[in-house]
Amino acid sequence: MNKNRFRPSHRRQQIWVCIIAGLFVCDFILCGYLPSQQRLASLRETRTRQRRTIDMAAAQNVELAGLQCRLRTTEKLIEHFDACVPADEALGAFLQQITTIMEEHHLADPVILPLPGQKTQAGDLGCIPVQMTCRGTLADSFDFFNRLRTLDRLVRLEKVVMENDARFTGQLAVRIHGIIFYQSRPVKTGSAGEAQPAGGVNHGP
Repeated sequence: MNKNRFRPSHRRQQIWVCIIAGLFVCDFILCGYLPSQQRLASLRETRTRQRRTIDMAAAQNVELAGLQCRLRTTEKLIEHFDACVPADEALGAFLQQITTIMEEHHLADPVILPLPGQKTQAGDLGCIPVQMTCRGTLADSFDFFNRLRTLDRLVRLEKVVMENDARFTGQLAVRIHGIIFYQSRPVKTGSAGEAQPAGGVNHGP
């Protein structure tokens, strides 16, 4: 009879234990597990954003290095341009220089004539067509062309005509149509003085 008296009380204790255990489980899930998962997801998202930022910064760093290299190349081109394109026509000095080079390469009858009537102007850049004629062997002619490439003044060859003489002695009559350039505004002294001479000949199509 005493055993039957304590059974309901024992069952109530078990029920309360289950309720309390359930409350602990709910508290763990609601107050511990779920917030932890949310914080973990937030940390993962933050880490992903940081990784994207780092990757973007690395890509921009590579691009910046390329832009700096292009900037240095452009600055060198500007310096060479100022060195190869004088601030005035300097036509007499050019004609004397070409005549001397032709004689050094054993080219006979050198004639260098500017064509002032065909002079053109494009902004700050002036263009003076010139006609050059001479006679010599093929080897001497090519030596002359190679020497033109090392001039400290930019020269563009538009047309080159070579003709054998009537007796086929190996002497060629060479006619060259070219263009020399000059700047119609003053050149910066520092850039032009420090730059080294660049290749001076651009062959036309």
